[in-house]
Amino acid sequence: MAANPVVLEPLKASPPVQRRREPGSPMWLAVAVSIATFMELLDTSIANVSLPHIAGSLGASQDEATWVLTSYLVANGVVLPLSGWLSTLIGRKRFYMACVAIFTASSVLCGLAPTLPMLIVFRVLQGLGGGGLAPSEQAILTDAFPAHKRAQVFSIYGLAVVLAPTIGPTLGGWITDNYDWRWIFFINLPVGIVSLLLSARLVHDPPALVAQRWKMLQNLHVDYVGIGLLAVGLSSLQIVLDKGQEDDWFGSTLITVCIAIAVICLVSAVIYELRHKQPVLDLRLLGNRNFGLSSLLVFGLGFVLFASTVLVPQYLQELLGYTATDAGLVISPGGATVAVLTIFSARLLKRISARTLIITGWIIAVAANWTMAHTFDFEITYAWAAWMRVFQAFGFGLMFVPISTAAYSFLAREKVNQASAIYNLARNLGGSIGISVMTTIIARREQFHQDVIGSQIASSDGNLQHWLNGLTTSFRDRGLGAASEQHARAWLSALLTQQSRLLAYLDAFMVIAVFAAIVLPFAFFLRDHREGFKAPSGTH
Repeated sequence: MAANPVVLEPLKASPPVQRRREPGSPMWLAVAVSIATFMELLDTSIANVSLPHIAGSLGASQDEATWVLTSYLVANGVVLPLSGWLSTLIGRKRFYMACVAIFTASSVLCGLAPTLPMLIVFRVLQGLGGGGLAPSEQAILTDAFPAHKRAQVFSIYGLAVVLAPTIGPTLGGWITDNYDWRWIFFINLPVGIVSLLLSARLVHDPPALVAQRWKMLQNLHVDYVGIGLLAVGLSSLQIVLDKGQEDDWFGSTLITVCIAIAVICLVSAVIYELRHKQPVLDLRLLGNRNFGLSSLLVFGLGFVLFASTVLVPQYLQELLGYTATDAGLVISPGGATVAVLTIFSARLLKRISARTLIITGWIIAVAANWTMAHTFDFEITYAWAAWMRVFQAFGFGLMFVPISTAAYSFLAREKVNQASAIYNLARNLGGSIGISVMTTIIARREQFHQDVIGSQIASSDGNLQHWLNGLTTSFRDRGLGAASEQHARAWLSALLTQQSRLLAYLDAFMVIAVFAAIVLPFAFFLRDHREGFKAPSGTH
C-alpha cells in the first residue's frame, strides 16, 4: 500500500530563536489545562442521562437520539490519534487553544440546536475540538517540567480525568431534572473562556518543539494514507462499540460492514505507519518498554474505570430502585477517595517506584470487583454500596499518576507529542470497549440465566406448578378471584427477570475482576521510573 507523498520545498529562512520560558507554578499550569480536560470528559458522559429529554424536546425517537452520543465519540476518536502530528505541525499552544475554542463554541451551538440533525452536526464539531485536548494537555505538562516534578502536575490532571466520568451522569441528571437539557452544553461556555484566558497566559511551546516544527516544515511529507486509514478505521470501530449491542452485532448490516471496515483499515494502518518515515501516528514508540507497557496498563485502567462507573449506578437504579441522584451520591465518596489518593500517590512516587503503586492498585481493583460479584444482592445497604465504590476507588487513585509517570519516564522530549496521542487513544479505547463489553454481557447473560432458571422451575419435579398454585392461592385470598392465576404468572415472570438481571450484573463484575487480574502481571515488567530522572534524554 504505497502513496506519493506531497513534498514541500525546503524553507530557506532560519528557525526563530525562542528562549525557554519557565512554566511557573506547577499548580496553575496544571489547573489551566486540566479544566478543559474535565469539561471535555464530562461531556462524554453527561449527555447519557439526558437522551430521553433531548429526544422528546426535538421530536425524535430514542434510537435516533443515541446518535447524539455516537457522533461525538466518532469525531473525538478521529482527531485524538492525529493530535500529536497536528500540534507539532501548527504549534502545540496554537493547536490546543484552537481545540478549546472549537469545543466551547460548538457547545453553545449544541445548546441552541433547533433540530436533532443540527444537534448531531454540532456534536461532531464538539468532538473534533475535544479530541485534541487530552493529548495536548499531557504533552504540555510533560514538556513543561523535568521528570522528577511530573508526578505533582499529573496528580492535578489525573483528578480531571478520573472524576469527570464519575460525576458526569449525576450532574447531567440533576441539570436536566431541575433546569433544561440545553444547560448541559451551556455550562461549557464559562469554563471554556477561563481555560482560554489561562492558556494564553501560561502555556508556551518549548524551544525544542519550535525547532522540531521548523524541521518538519522544511521537508513536510503529509501522511495522507495513514490519516485516511486511521480516520475511517477508528470511526467504524467507535460506531461498532457504541451501537453494536443495541443493533444486535452481526444481526445488523451496518455493524457487520463497520466491523469489516474497522479491521481492514486499522490492520492496514498499523502496517503502513510502521513503514512510513514520517507517520502521523508513530507506533514505533510502543517499542519503548515503559511506554508500551504503560499504554497497555492505561487501556486496562480505562476499561475498568468506565465499565465500573457505568455498572454501579445502573445496578442501583435498575435493581434497587435508586433515583439518579441517590445513585450518584453512592459513588461520590469514591470520587473523593480518588481525589485524595491521586494527590497522595504523586507524593509517594518520590520514595516508591511507580511499579509498586500500580501493582497495588491492580490488586485492589481485582479484589474490589471480585467482592462485588460475591456480595451484591437485593438486600445490600446504601452504606455497603458506597464502601464498595470506595474500595474500587482506592485502586483507581493509586494507578493513574504512576502509570502516566512511568509512561514518559524514558522518552525523549521530541517524542512527547506523538506519545501523548497514542497514550490517550489507548485510554479512550479502553473506556469505550469496557462500556460496550459490559452492555453486551448484561444483555446476553440475562438471557442465559432466564433460560437456565426457567428450565429449572419448569422441570418435571413440579416446581413451576407448585409455585403457581401457591401464588394463585395467595392472590385469591386477597380477593383477586378469577384473575389470581394471571397475576401469579405475571409475578413469577417478573421475579424470573429480576433474578436473571441480578446474576447478569454479578457476572459483569466478575468479568472486570478477571480482566484486571489478566492485566496485573504486565505491571511487574515496568522499569523504576526514578531511573529515568538520571538517564540522558532520548537514550531509552
